[in-house]
Amino acid sequence: MNWVLRRSIAYLHIFQISRQPVTNSRFYSQSEGDQLRVLATNFDQNADDTDLKTSNFVLGSIYNMAFAKYLQEKKLPFLSLLVVGVICIGIFLFAFGMSSYPSEFHAAQIEAMISKDETKHVKSHDRRPDNSSSDLWHYHQQEVQNKNNSILKVKEPPDTDRDEKKMVAEGTQKHNVKQVAEGTQKQDRNQVTEEGLQKQDRNQVTEEGLQKQQNMSIAFGKQDDSVLKWDLCNGGPDFIPCLDNVKAIKKLASRRHMEHRERHCPTEEDLRRCLPPLPDGYRSHIHWPQSRDMIWLKNVPHTKLVEYKKDQNWVKISGKYLVFPGAGTQFKGGASSYINFIEKIFPIIAWGKQTRVVLDVGCGVASFGGHLLDKGVLTMSFAPKDEHEAQIQFALERGIPAILLVIGTQRLVFPSNVYDVIHCARCRVHWYGDGGKPLLEINRILRPGGYFVWSATPVYRDDPQDHDVWQTMVALTESMCWKLVLKTTDSTGIGIAIYQKPTSNSCYIQRKENDPPLCDDSDRPDGAWYVPLQRCLHKIPTITSIHGSMWPPKWPLRLEEEPFWLKSMPQSTDGSARDFHKDTIYWRHAVQNQYLHGLGIDWSFIRNVMDMKSGYGGFAAALVDEPVWVMNVVPTDGPDTLPVIFDRGLVGVYHDWCESFNTYPRTYDLLHADHLFSNLAFKCNMVDIIIEMDRILRPQGWVIIHDTLPTVEKLLPVMRSLKWRTYTKITEENKKLIVAQKDQWRPEKGPHVLL
Repeated sequence: MNWVLRRSIAYLHIFQISRQPVTNSRFYSQSEGDQLRVLATNFDQNADDTDLKTSNFVLGSIYNMAFAKYLQEKKLPFLSLLVVGVICIGIFLFAFGMSSYPSEFHAAQIEAMISKDETKHVKSHDRRPDNSSSDLWHYHQQEVQNKNNSILKVKEPPDTDRDEKKMVAEGTQKHNVKQVAEGTQKQDRNQVTEEGLQKQDRNQVTEEGLQKQQNMSIAFGKQDDSVLKWDLCNGGPDFIPCLDNVKAIKKLASRRHMEHRERHCPTEEDLRRCLPPLPDGYRSHIHWPQSRDMIWLKNVPHTKLVEYKKDQNWVKISGKYLVFPGAGTQFKGGASSYINFIEKIFPIIAWGKQTRVVLDVGCGVASFGGHLLDKGVLTMSFAPKDEHEAQIQFALERGIPAILLVIGTQRLVFPSNVYDVIHCARCRVHWYGDGGKPLLEINRILRPGGYFVWSATPVYRDDPQDHDVWQTMVALTESMCWKLVLKTTDSTGIGIAIYQKPTSNSCYIQRKENDPPLCDDSDRPDGAWYVPLQRCLHKIPTITSIHGSMWPPKWPLRLEEEPFWLKSMPQSTDGSARDFHKDTIYWRHAVQNQYLHGLGIDWSFIRNVMDMKSGYGGFAAALVDEPVWVMNVVPTDGPDTLPVIFDRGLVGVYHDWCESFNTYPRTYDLLHADHLFSNLAFKCNMVDIIIEMDRILRPQGWVIIHDTLPTVEKLLPVMRSLKWRTYTKITEENKKLIVAQKDQWRPEKGPHVLL
């Protein structure tokens, strides 16, 4: 009721001012009308920001001024004046709560709001950066001119820029609170600033508001942790918390199945907040597409592969650069000729049409995936963090999709039946080991009717060891009902074998021996987060309401065509009622009208993008014509929409953001998080998520976060403590957009107090 009364009366006076020229107004002079315009607009700003005290004050000023002029004009009799006065006082006490404001504060606020130099009070972190390379201030200026082009629902008066008013109002309030504190009692502004991370939200004191404060306190850790201390990580520039946990790795009972290359995240008591240092001489990365063939040596200063693979043309040193000729162990003539050879001998594979999403196992420096991009194929390349030093780091620095993974004792972080082709060229995986579990895992994620392309010495050599391996693979693939559709060698003598996964369960039923057995019906094939490998075959989906039962349309039609089985999927990605098509349309307009042209981001700098809460993949789909690729991440505690993303011809993984991501530091140019943090309030310490984002983001990289106001205001001090440049924009009721850019700042050696 309080909010409705205040807004209704404010709009009444805004209408009174706007409906007639001020110079002809019976009530207001030119200067008084200008004052009311400022006051009314600031009321509208603060009402949306839920800053009730400031809103009450502004509205009270409007009402006082308007009512005084009304009495002056009408010259009401004393009795009428008394009645009106009593009524007004009642409304004033009930609706506006003005009694808590001292008169000094009234005068100071009014004077500041109508001052010609009010923009001088903008908060220091929102002022124009000294570094001219920053586009954040440019973004603000663009918004003043192009505010009506925003696809996001920005609530602002038609003739004023809402964000500038918000910045002015916040800076003015901060300035005047300081004045009042010096002259009278201190005022509690109830806003999050850099002086304290844990101050209360600017919510009304209601049961819902108190519960929200309690939830956010849980998410941000202990309330008494009011000082954040940053330090450099002892693990060096390439530190990965869940893969470099030496303490946990030393306790492993066995390393036989690559257990030491799997995830071992630190416990809460062992978790240490730190920032990886930059390599000496680090500089901004080379832009795509030049980066596919060369990168700065000092950005990834690892030369072991240069010597180890010198005869195979993986990577070479050329002055200040690492150069990638495009060759590999199995394609010494170059990845492009190898790719063309496969399509020549097996046209059905139809790169970029029938085949869109590929998995490259044990990818090396990912030249196979890098050159498949020329064919319109999106390849997820993976390898472990092992003695092949920094191969995935090379791939990501080049701008090629890649992730650190290993086929060990746990499932890969992909859903079932999603990859069109899976490729292994001397990938050093013992497919037949442990009863065939590694190859059975490939079978789980390979689309029915999809192909496994295997290029290795057992395919074309006939020495006793290779012959035995080939015979073992023949027996294993036959027991899995895989069909060998092609076996051949190229002009260099390198052999290729291509297998096809069945499209029905008839072969499984007709097998003489049920070995490997069919998986139990309770075994969910899409379960992939810390799920042990199983020695079993999942049934081929044959019901059209289950993903994988039909091959998607050819690329690019599959990008925007709703998957046939999607009707059985939840129609919600983040609590809204958006379905697949609405999600696609929403992100197409948001990206084209806001993200690409309204945020001041230099997209020529952007290559590696991560959508941290991808939903249906609409954000990535909207960027498909840009020279970027997107790692779509589907949180493990949300709706399982990752199969939709793969059916669209995009790639992604499952992940729990309470833990670190499987990538090297400084590997992504832009991180996008739409309503991620508010959904993690009960699970994670969000300070740690921001630290993880800082770890994987390249210097000069960008972050775009869209979330609730209380969540955003908790995140901003952490970002600024990391020296990120930040800009915020209100988008809709109780929602806010953060655009931030990371700097090259790192703390000095030893603990560094920032807040």
